[in-house]
Amino acid sequence: MPSSSGSNVPRDSTIIDKIKNGTLKIAVYGLGHVGSPLAAAWLRAGSHVIGVDTSELVLTAARNGQTLIHEPGIAEAYSEGLKNNRFELTSDPVDASNKSFFKMICVPVLSKELSADLNAVCSVANSIGKGLKKGDVVSLNPSVPPGTTEKIVIPTIENASGLSVKRDFIMIYNPERIYEGRALQDIEQNYPAVISSVGPNSISISETIYSVIFGKGILQIGNIQTAEAEKLFEGIYRDVNIALANELAKFCEATGVDFREARNAANSQPYCHIHKPGIGVGGACIPIYPKFILGLAEQLDVRCDLTKIGRSINDSMPSYCVKQALQLVKKGNPSELTVSVLGLAFRGGVSDTRLSPTYSVIKELKKYGVKKIKVHDPFVIEDPDLDSDVILTSNLAECLRDCDLIIVTADHQDYHTLGKSDFGDVPIYDGRGILSREEIQKLRYATLGLKDKENRS
Repeated sequence: MPSSSGSNVPRDSTIIDKIKNGTLKIAVYGLGHVGSPLAAAWLRAGSHVIGVDTSELVLTAARNGQTLIHEPGIAEAYSEGLKNNRFELTSDPVDASNKSFFKMICVPVLSKELSADLNAVCSVANSIGKGLKKGDVVSLNPSVPPGTTEKIVIPTIENASGLSVKRDFIMIYNPERIYEGRALQDIEQNYPAVISSVGPNSISISETIYSVIFGKGILQIGNIQTAEAEKLFEGIYRDVNIALANELAKFCEATGVDFREARNAANSQPYCHIHKPGIGVGGACIPIYPKFILGLAEQLDVRCDLTKIGRSINDSMPSYCVKQALQLVKKGNPSELTVSVLGLAFRGGVSDTRLSPTYSVIKELKKYGVKKIKVHDPFVIEDPDLDSDVILTSNLAECLRDCDLIIVTADHQDYHTLGKSDFGDVPIYDGRGILSREEIQKLRYATLGLKDKENRS
């Protein structure tokens, strides 16, 4: 059984003191969406942090007290750490390992084929091994297929170091559990750290280390493979639930049921937790975790039909929603339309465009022959992955001007209060269900679970 932060595992106050006064240094490998908030949390705790990254752009920004990640509190933590000489940046992973006591592997594992690409993890593990010392602690933090830590990472470190995890160093698996846009808050206040470890006195030492930054405590898991699976289960639960919501929303459109009202009433029952439907599921988490499980299940000849069906439903939503949106437009040939898309980030409040459903929406619009597409996002200024013929702007008024159809794809706060004065008489498809019905009741409008008013029974 897992033990919580209320367990009687002893904590070494000497280690805590040395981490907080900088005697024992923390190396964070990868200053991206996971590594940058973790580095900031350690800096805010008073630790000495070595930030390691292969990108000179990332390192230059960090040396100037900035981050390329749109995340509250990180830049301030960087600046304070630099001011107090507690934050150093390097592209030399072996030197960082040699200088540090605790090493956190925070590099991405997502490939273009949407499968687990562990090349970066293995490269970092090999470099850490070359600088590893007896008594050091290593932690793997990205979400990975079960078995990755014990079958790949540990052997890589042991081969490079000549040391043994059974007697010489500690290996921890600690899946990141952050919601983009509030990452520091999640680390410091919102969720307990899930950890599982191997090595000498690993339970006590791992809990001691993580207690420094995780205010909600520690959840010890009995073995590493279970901890790896736990994180994937979190995402799959949400993916399948979103798929259910999308399926029910389409049912409501066909029958005249108001999905939003039905959902709110159903969720007043404590055992019902229907999620919100949406135009697509993006980001580097929820769409990917089912693929990790499905890939391993296929190797083991285990059926995971519900997981597979849920992913298929969510993948189909951009196509479904674009078809519904185009039905709002009265004029004929789609090739003559100008369509304004609100949101390029995969969801509201972030600048992260990874696997954003907006890319699929644009692709679907082009299948219908739409030639002029404008995209607005308050946080995304440029995007090399966007088709060159698509206009990207941070000027909302400009995006809404002279268009024939508006599609909301991200729930940015800027969009929640839009209404008749902003849209004019242009039809709008709300792919996130965020617009106030009072604001848009005079418009030609549709959203998932509610067809446009001229077609409602």
